[in-house]
Amino acid sequence: MVALGVVAWPFAKAHVQAVAVLREVSGQPAPWFARGATVPVTTQELSFPIESATGTQQVRARLFLPVGKPDAPGMVILHGVHHLGIDEPRLIGFARAMAGCGIRVLTPELPGIKDYHVSQDSVRTIGGSAKWFAGQTGGPVGMMGLSFSGGLALVAAADPRYHVDFKFVFAVGSQDSMARVANYYLTGQDARPDGSIEILPAHEYGPMVLEYGHLEDFVPAEDLEPVRAVLRAHLYEDKKAEAEASLGLNEKQKRETLELMDSTLPSTRAKITAMLAKHTDEVPALSPLGRLQTLGTPVYLLHGEADNIIPSAETLWMVRELRQEDLQAMLVSPVLSHVDLGATPGAMDEWRLVHFFALVMRATESK
Repeated sequence: MVALGVVAWPFAKAHVQAVAVLREVSGQPAPWFARGATVPVTTQELSFPIESATGTQQVRARLFLPVGKPDAPGMVILHGVHHLGIDEPRLIGFARAMAGCGIRVLTPELPGIKDYHVSQDSVRTIGGSAKWFAGQTGGPVGMMGLSFSGGLALVAAADPRYHVDFKFVFAVGSQDSMARVANYYLTGQDARPDGSIEILPAHEYGPMVLEYGHLEDFVPAEDLEPVRAVLRAHLYEDKKAEAEASLGLNEKQKRETLELMDSTLPSTRAKITAMLAKHTDEVPALSPLGRLQTLGTPVYLLHGEADNIIPSAETLWMVRELRQEDLQAMLVSPVLSHVDLGATPGAMDEWRLVHFFALVMRATESK
């Protein structure tokens, strides 16, 4: 019985910790049986250098440290496309919950992603963060990326400069092909690998990110800054700032802004299509597609079943492309929306999600 308990405890502990993490992320207290499996956490503000396209740059970051565990394994958690970056409350809560399970957690800020630009600069920041943190912890680190950051983390893991610093990649609600996701924003349809079509109206957020990232392709130079200010405030969900910025628009700029905010208009779709055609050479650099067959890094994929920002078909494509030995676990769950816990789970859906997170916990702690 003692031997069985010794063997089973790490497996059981990972599941208990997964329950604690998921409860905390959803705003609920950890159940009584999980409280003994977590530790207090301290935080540290810092910056560290990485090599960028223009030389050395400093990356702002936050470190979450489990008290009494100086040699704890490391995990990097990447924020999604959100203006608060590493200060986003849900990210902080999740990082703190993971650290409470005995993991050193680094949350680096991705300036491009923070300002709603999905670009190659973020790939370099992700890879540089893995390399820096691996140097601090003494070995490769796990990498969790939310939304577009998850896809970019897979791109970074495939890069020979950073590959050895990745213990695994955990992608949540992430893209396989930026071109396919962009097409989904225009059509509300995303093809699955089996030939069926996922039909789901796209969230306005998606097309607007494309427009905002290449606004110079949509409005004349003299209108760029006034229109950008309105779109930025709208994406940031800052209604007061949006109203104030709108007051500064002339009639022409008002028409341009209203057109950009309605991706169902044929004129807006035509402009998005033209922009994508113009920048078609940039898309492969932001897509795991074409890199996964030879990745050589363990991968965990989680996606919300009704995700209308990056459709779950993207995860199915990644499953098809990954080698069997690289794909460690995959779950498309009705419990998630995009990267948030949404619907009230049934017992089996809740267990599947807990078990998935337990597998990630075990991978993080593995040597």
